[in-house]
Parts: sequence; C-alpha cells; structure tokens
Amino acid sequence: MEVTVNKVLDAKGLACPMPIVKTKKEMTALDPGQVMEIQATDKGSTSDIRAWADSTGHQYLGTVEEGDVLKHYLRKASAEEEKSESTHPNVVNLEELLNRLNGNENITVFDVREPAEYAFGHIPGSINLPLGELEERFEELNHAENIHIICRTGSRSDFAAQKLTEKGFTNVKNVVPGMMEWQGPIDKND
Repeated sequence: MEVTVNKVLDAKGLACPMPIVKTKKEMTALDPGQVMEIQATDKGSTSDIRAWADSTGHQYLGTVEEGDVLKHYLRKASAEEEKSESTHPNVVNLEELLNRLNGNENITVFDVREPAEYAFGHIPGSINLPLGELEERFEELNHAENIHIICRTGSRSDFAAQKLTEKGFTNVKNVVPGMMEWQGPIDKND
C-alpha cells in the first residue's frame, strides 16, 4: 500500500501519552488535507491515535504493522472539520478512588489499557476494557453503574469517558493521573 505522506513523526520507543503529545504538536505544522505518518512501538498507540483523531475532527486513515513498528496515518482536518479538543468534565483523583474502594462504595472500575499493561499490575476488581474494544462492547455495560475509568496517565481514560457519555452513560468519571501514580493495592496476572 502506497500512501503519500507529507510528514513522518518518529514516536518509536515512547509510551502513552507521548505519541499523542508529539502528534498534536506536529499536526499544527501541517496544512489541511495533508497526511502524517506516525511511527510508534507502543501497542496502545493505535486506539489512542484513533480516539484523539475522533475527538479533534482529524481523519484516522488506518495503521500498517511492519515488524514491531506501527505506522499510523492521519489526515489533517480543515478548519470546518476541526473540533476543539474537549476533556471529560467529571474527574476524580487517585486518593478519591482509593477512598471509594476502601469505603466499599458500589463502583465499577474499567481499566482501558492494553491487556499486557493490565496484566503487569491493575486495581483489584477492575475490569480490563481496552480502549480499542470499547465501541464493540457498549451493550455489555450497565447504564446505571457508577463507572470510574483509569488508564496509565488519564489520557485514554478521558477518551473512553467521553465515548461512554456520548452513548448515554450518565455516571462516568475519569480517574487522573492514572496507574502510573497509583499507590493503592495492585493485582498481577501471573
């Protein structure tokens, strides 16, 4: 497959949220309609970049795998297509989440990281729901639940919280800053 690319961004070796941070910065230099290729090795970058594109109006064209490298293709939106980037308004910090879990509040914690990230350490009782699978699994979720969403840094979970809210879920909270700074109990899948 041959894609005409106006800019190549090397984000290999970077973990979430850095591929998105660099993509946002480089996207500003492109003209509307131009295409950027983002080269990444972070498996979560596919769903991150797709979700970011959806939230900003830029067009996610697809991803090609070449060995360990994922090549993501994005087309810059025109001014009419572009949306201002929004964030989910309902946020809780790690301490609030830990207090709710310790207080046996009836909450559901969705961890939207990739299965490998989840396996190496997650909040006990949390449910792994990778961001890339969220759309296919909406019907499994209960609208009445008190949902708390966590990822590594609060970035992927923000996209997930916005998606759930768009689908009519009313009690959704984004947990920030994410598992990177979680001090509570951890389960690991051996």
